[in-house]
Amino acid sequence: MPQPENTEVVRLGLGNESSLVFLVGDITRETCDAIVNAANSSLLGGGGVDGAIHRAGGAAILEECKSIVQRIGRLPAGEAVITTAGKLPSKHVIHTVGPVWYGGDRNEPETLANCYRNSLALADQHGVNSIAFPSISTGAFGYPTDKASNVAVTTVIREAPKLRRVQEVRFILFDSRTYKHYVNAAHEVLRQAGKT
Repeated sequence: MPQPENTEVVRLGLGNESSLVFLVGDITRETCDAIVNAANSSLLGGGGVDGAIHRAGGAAILEECKSIVQRIGRLPAGEAVITTAGKLPSKHVIHTVGPVWYGGDRNEPETLANCYRNSLALADQHGVNSIAFPSISTGAFGYPTDKASNVAVTTVIREAPKLRRVQEVRFILFDSRTYKHYVNAAHEVLRQAGKT
């Protein structure tokens, strides 16, 4: 997917040989080790990113998801599991279930942070060097993008020093408005941490 003219690839170093990358694009075309699916708890595909990943990846992803659900039941919000990437150019898909936004007083920020934290930990355990995230919960689940971007970026920056394998975290964002929220959040978090 071509990038809109008003966006560019932004790469930010985190000081520990890892980097954050932000761009507008199609996560199903990413050639990194793992992409993250903003899944629903059934793991059977759906709309938005979830449906796109299942369609592009083919039946192998769905079969592994069905096997996981048979073993553990529905995936709770904030948790993550890993499967093959099927026909996708990445090696793995990490499925995580974001919170539905109810106004912010039902532990939504902590649940969303757990999506990123648990996905990164799972990636690290599986030797993933590069991982790409969508904007989790900001579509059908209604999480405001300005708030979600702050939670996402803050969590990734806090978790980065703990990671042994993951060296690049990408945010592949659907449109320029979402992209701007994430880039602004990253600059602000790094400024507050004294890293810019």
